[in-house]
Amino acid sequence: MAYNKILVEQHGLTRRITLNRPEKRNSLDEEMIAELTSAMITASEDKDTGSVLITGAGGNFCSGLFLDYLQKISEYDILENRTDSSRFKNLLLSIYNCRKPVIAMIEGYALAGGCGIASACDFIIASDKSQLGYTEVKIGFIPAIVMVFLLKKVSEKDAKDLLLTSKFITGEEAVRIGFANCVVPQSELEAKAAELCEGLNKLPASSIALTKEMFTNISSMSFESALEYAVDLNAITRMTEACRNGVSKFLSKSSK
Repeated sequence: MAYNKILVEQHGLTRRITLNRPEKRNSLDEEMIAELTSAMITASEDKDTGSVLITGAGGNFCSGLFLDYLQKISEYDILENRTDSSRFKNLLLSIYNCRKPVIAMIEGYALAGGCGIASACDFIIASDKSQLGYTEVKIGFIPAIVMVFLLKKVSEKDAKDLLLTSKFITGEEAVRIGFANCVVPQSELEAKAAELCEGLNKLPASSIALTKEMFTNISSMSFESALEYAVDLNAITRMTEACRNGVSKFLSKSSK
């Protein structure tokens, strides 16, 4: 599929999705949101993809909503605003619910909705030159949708510090509060992301998909319901070819 504002490339088992509006710091509009949602849904179902890497062109990840888009939505009525908000929610869900592990590779700015995209990913690798933040309250907006995903990564104390102050944080600070997984020098960012993707690509896809499904579902269950759900998934996983082959190989090595 041809896209106008993102680039989609396949590097072995890794699907690389690049937000491609470098002259606008990869800011979001309706078209980019729709394209990224479509690309994520496609990657989730692609049997030849083991991991998804999201990054930005031109030295920045994503600076949030494009100014012209902000002007447009400021003129929407309540129903139009709700429909538009649902589109962004669906984008974040397409990332969070992707059956493949999703990695955000951040350099430069990751702000507002751009930071929200990162928060929906499974892993965040940040450059030591990166700047991350949620700037919504500065313009009288609220970080409503992104907050749901942010609170899955950081404590309420740190979430309030980010969302209520609109401050920028460095990659080092993002790691300290548990938002990012690691921070590396700018020159090592690509290599670190490739290393992580390569390791994930070697793992059984069925195990990855089911483990991700558990993260999605268990948080809304009671303790007992979560355990029963885990028992069911455990039984299903034992029947997969990947599990049977993995156990067989493990037993073979152990007997030597």
